[in-house]
Amino acid sequence: MAGHSKWANIQHRKGRQDKLRSKLFSKFSKEITVAAKMGDPDPDKNPRLRLAVKEAKQASMPKDNIDRAIKKATGGDAEDYEEIRYEGYGPNGVAVIVETMTDNRNRTASTVRSTFTKNGGNLGETGSVGFMFERKGEVTYPADVGDADTVMMAAIEAGAEDAESSEDGHVIYCADTDLNEVSSALEAELGESDSTKLIWRPTTTTEMDLESMQKLMKLIDALEDDDDVQRVTANFEASDEVMEQLE
Repeated sequence: MAGHSKWANIQHRKGRQDKLRSKLFSKFSKEITVAAKMGDPDPDKNPRLRLAVKEAKQASMPKDNIDRAIKKATGGDAEDYEEIRYEGYGPNGVAVIVETMTDNRNRTASTVRSTFTKNGGNLGETGSVGFMFERKGEVTYPADVGDADTVMMAAIEAGAEDAESSEDGHVIYCADTDLNEVSSALEAELGESDSTKLIWRPTTTTEMDLESMQKLMKLIDALEDDDDVQRVTANFEASDEVMEQLE
């Protein structure tokens, strides 16, 4: 698996998810509230909300927190958040997409720009790196759900576009607009997924050595620590040897 999928694996193995559990839950709550406010508060009638709730549950977010986030949207006291995507370059010219949700555009822009600068990168204009990615739906399964052929067949029948299998597990990709339908069909065949979400999938990658990867990790860590930042994606590629040294 290339790009940000490897980064997600690093986060998991390092236990970063546990350390930032409250911060993650805060980001999920914000996404749920915005999705509920923009559409129907019933997840069954609101695809974006349904996806946000599912992702939160897969991260073990308590049901009470999820319900509270939805009620906040319907209660009329939810903040007005603006979704803004920033694009830039990290160490070794790696392309980075930063998705934010903010109630203060100037504050967020200033913080994101400063974080890039302090960590060996630079913020670019909108569209400066976006052409190196495609918006896709991603569904992941553990390795023991079946062999590569079984998963590929299930993916094809579900209407997915591609599937990649390795010892770490299976990653299935589909058109972003088909994610709800594809994930439901996959779960009927393979069971509950490990994760279901919208991603930016790199169409081209930048090879990273150990030093560049260490710098990139610092940049991504700093960006994700910002409460306004929802997700960070980078189009890096690194050898297994480099990845092992990062653990």
